[in-house]
Amino acid sequence: MVSIDEQVEVLMSGVEYGDPEIKENMRRELRERLIDAEREGRPLRVYCGYDPRTADLHLGHTITMRKLRQFQEFGHDVTFLIGTFTSLIGDPSDKEKARDQLTREQVEENARTYAEQAFKILDPNLTRVRRNDEWLAPLDFADIIRLASNFTVQQFLTRDNFAKRIKEERPIYLHEFFYALMQAYDAVAQEADVQVGGQDQLFNIVVAGRKLQQALGQRPQIAIIMGESLPGTDGEIKMSKSLGNHIPLLAEPWDMYGKVMSIPDKAMPIYHKLILGWTPQQLHELEEGLASGALHPNEVKMCLAYEIVSIFHSPEDAEAAQQRWNEVFRSGGLPEDIPEEPIAEEERILDVLRRLNMVSSSGEGKRLMKQSGVRLNEEPVTNPAATVSPDMLPAVLQVGKRKFIRLVPKS
Repeated sequence: MVSIDEQVEVLMSGVEYGDPEIKENMRRELRERLIDAEREGRPLRVYCGYDPRTADLHLGHTITMRKLRQFQEFGHDVTFLIGTFTSLIGDPSDKEKARDQLTREQVEENARTYAEQAFKILDPNLTRVRRNDEWLAPLDFADIIRLASNFTVQQFLTRDNFAKRIKEERPIYLHEFFYALMQAYDAVAQEADVQVGGQDQLFNIVVAGRKLQQALGQRPQIAIIMGESLPGTDGEIKMSKSLGNHIPLLAEPWDMYGKVMSIPDKAMPIYHKLILGWTPQQLHELEEGLASGALHPNEVKMCLAYEIVSIFHSPEDAEAAQQRWNEVFRSGGLPEDIPEEPIAEEERILDVLRRLNMVSSSGEGKRLMKQSGVRLNEEPVTNPAATVSPDMLPAVLQVGKRKFIRLVPKS
């Protein structure tokens, strides 16, 4: 049986609030809540929310999932909350302008595989999956007014991104204030003991969530705010789908392997720390080995890519991805297992790329063409109007360094 003090030590590891007093208060409250829950013979109610603004969760999301997993391993009641209602507005945290609003249909399509992706980290047998339209959609206008009366405009304007917009005379839309209100109500509806989130959720969880729970007669939740964010493939900025520097959990093994191989060397330690869970001693030895030359950065990165693909796919997939990487980048050849696609008539190459999901949009395809990132039989395709016809086949169509398709005439 793990003691309460041992639980507190593990569960508070890796957290950061920007204020030592808040951190100490959260530690104390967590310990008290664990004591009370044990006395009452119940687990803590813990959750983290994930808005389906896009169809992909990515490696950055797994930082909070791993903290949820720790709670699961201590026997607590963990909810993976899908923000099917909050995502209609979009979280303004750390955003310099209002997000585009999604339709319900877009949200539903994006949310379709969220639980499946989460189960790459969370135990499916111990995870409660809920959607916040369950309690937010039934609220009427009178309910919203009643909830909003617990906050002042000044409280919301203290948010850094809102203050920055005011200073730069950029608009703040009224609906953006409702996001924190809705997320706060998530905590109320679930009678949450604990909410896990990243640094961008500090206001939503610590200020809005706790305040609304108190106002409505509940004990305020403990905020577990993760201290570090995973940088994207650029090695600089927090991993984000909107910035295109993300590594999706649904990426094919070969693509995931290649994306990890593309991260700058300087980002390797934090990937080992946040994704592989390396200890400070292991990280120290890694950094010393890289600095002294005892470890070759490329070999270290290949091991990192192998481990990450093994976690989110399988060791067999990781082995195949590594073999393919060696074929393409070490021997200078093409991978052996290129899938084939029959072409029946002349077709614009840009349309082929979109149809086969080799690019996410026509705009991305045009940008890659401009950068010589699209090749047909190793020759750059730079004209968006370029076509391919059956009499030109077979031919290998390549996007970037990792995506290949062999076009063949339709029989």
